Amino acid sequence: MIKRLQSLKRSIRNYRILPRLVCLCCAALVSACATDTAWVDNEEAVIETAGPAKLKQIVAMQDRLDKVGGKLLIDNADLCRKQFRNLLGFSVANKYTYSTDMASLAAQTYGLDDRLQIMNVIPGSGAQRAGLQRGDILLRIENRPVPQGIHAERDTVAMLSPMISKNKSLNLTVLRNNARKNVSVPLTPACGFRIELGQTGNVNTYSDGSRILVTQGMMLFAKSDENLAYVISKEMAHNVLGHAKTLQNTRAATTLIDNLLHTPPRSIAGTTGLKPMPKKFDIDADTLSLAMALRGGYEIDDATRFWKRLAYRFPATNARNYTALHPATSARLEAMPQSITRIKAIDKRRKALAKPK
Repeated sequence: MIKRLQSLKRSIRNYRILPRLVCLCCAALVSACATDTAWVDNEEAVIETAGPAKLKQIVAMQDRLDKVGGKLLIDNADLCRKQFRNLLGFSVANKYTYSTDMASLAAQTYGLDDRLQIMNVIPGSGAQRAGLQRGDILLRIENRPVPQGIHAERDTVAMLSPMISKNKSLNLTVLRNNARKNVSVPLTPACGFRIELGQTGNVNTYSDGSRILVTQGMMLFAKSDENLAYVISKEMAHNVLGHAKTLQNTRAATTLIDNLLHTPPRSIAGTTGLKPMPKKFDIDADTLSLAMALRGGYEIDDATRFWKRLAYRFPATNARNYTALHPATSARLEAMPQSITRIKAIDKRRKALAKPK
């Protein structure tokens, strides 16, 4: 573990910015029926419960996860050694992506039916370079028909897995404006983490080594994309450093993430079975996550203030709060400014060396 961390730190010191490529994230845009309320500073940010407002809120949250998470996944590919994958650069949905009471509204608003439709194309990805657009309907991949119906997303991912491992690009046929269009989509080196939207209003994030879940409450609290980048990159760092496995948290975290994907969640009891993050693990993850956020193009000067605000507003006295699972708040906040200064200095030297002579 020590050797691995030292190797990762050397990678941080000598990192280079990678091309902005991104993965296929089958969007789990499930409508929540919860009545949770999340607080942002002194303002009350309501999680919508039904109707068009709920649908728009969910889609907007998923779009932010795709955009911010996509940049972080692709620009940190060389740090995700065991989790490295070649992936595509768009998210998809059909009418079955939503709960029964929202399916007809989703069909009316976005024209969704049994077929998978592209909902979001990540800027800088192979999908964007190939010209894919929001609203394109997937018809064929490598001349194989794309699955349709209730399990279309799951079955499409299963179909893609062997293709992605053997090819550098994939040939897709899409339907756009009632006309078929053939495109070749370059595959993207990226961290192979799935970033999910949790159907609960508590302000927290979870990772199980292969997935990251950001709750709706955290989405509202992380008002800017930079704030959201701090949150996602922190869980990416925990995954890269293998913290869930080391703490024997993997099973509990996986179960919790599975539960929070449902509408309403099957269990929102909080963090049953999860062990709090030790101080050293949290500080190591903070350091790596700050470098990851910067690599993704996000400024990190506000990181200390963001985490301080989160700890103040949502203290560890509530077991469902982020701080309860990351209790070393004082040590983290004390170490963070020095880490920010060091990482920014590394970035400045890298840019100077990259300038043409």
